[in-house]
Amino acid sequence: MIEIELNGSIHQLTGSENVDDLIASLSLTGKAVAVAINRQIVPRDQWAQRQICTADKVDVVRAIGGG
Repeated sequence: MIEIELNGSIHQLTGSENVDDLIASLSLTGKAVAVAINRQIVPRDQWAQRQICTADKVDVVRAIGGG
């Protein structure tokens, strides 16, 4: 089990996960979201390859429409 900071709060992951796995575990698959790890944007086409490591600071931002 690894511990990361997710949107400013401590979050535990079950093991070696990539960004795709994290998004799925948050029920955000297919949603308009952006992900940054340690203040670096991770392009969507790299989510399957980008592993999340212990102590990473992950920000997931969901786009919400409105006016």
